[in-house]
Amino acid sequence: MVETQWETALAKIRIVLVEPAGALNVGSCARVMKNMGLTQMVLVNPHCDPMSCEAKTMAVHAQDILESAQIVDSLPQALIGCQKAIATTARDRSFDRTLEHPRTTLPWLLHSPAALIFGPEDRGLSNTELNYAQRIVRIPSSSAYESLNLAQAVAVCCYELSLSAQTLIDQNTLPSPEPSEPLSATLDQLEGYYQQLETLLLKIGYVYPHTVSSRMEKFRHLFNRAQPSSTEVAMLRGVISQVEWALTVKQHPPS
Repeated sequence: MVETQWETALAKIRIVLVEPAGALNVGSCARVMKNMGLTQMVLVNPHCDPMSCEAKTMAVHAQDILESAQIVDSLPQALIGCQKAIATTARDRSFDRTLEHPRTTLPWLLHSPAALIFGPEDRGLSNTELNYAQRIVRIPSSSAYESLNLAQAVAVCCYELSLSAQTLIDQNTLPSPEPSEPLSATLDQLEGYYQQLETLLLKIGYVYPHTVSSRMEKFRHLFNRAQPSSTEVAMLRGVISQVEWALTVKQHPPS
């Protein structure tokens, strides 16, 4: 079957479910994904069997989504190869990050290896998990009951993605799948840089164990805005490696 332009626009987007607890929800998510043209499901440490009878019953004709779903142990693993990631939340947060509207934000994912992240049914995504995403969306809902069911939240966001792709196609403004600008670094490349930077900053005393999390959160936000290329991240890591070498030489000068 020939892939349509609409399907191509959505093909690189992963729907990432972090620690889903209900097989019925996972099956329902698979169904709505197929309804809306999305095919990549990633399950992070699922607390249910995604191939159970319950999941398959709710998936109906989307059992192939369940069968091809990738299962990983951690959120960073789920984001390997992605250049962009948007996380979802249902509640206000104490940190300094903007909660954006799905309709205006989700089109940013189109035509990139990207992820849309949803949290567990009982708690949503933690602040630490949200830090792995560059942007955060919140589905507007009634103050009487703000939290949507997992499958409902996935349905709303998949619909918005599908609608955005079709609208951009109709307007002939869909971004080219072959960007002329240098490709942004993948999130796992950035994560490697953050880990190397954190180790160095602790070593030189710029941060301390009790302050490192909040300080690294600010560095993450800085690089999320900058969207450096793979080459630029490699350059930054090279600088850190040279600093680490210089520190070693200073501490242990050759005799």
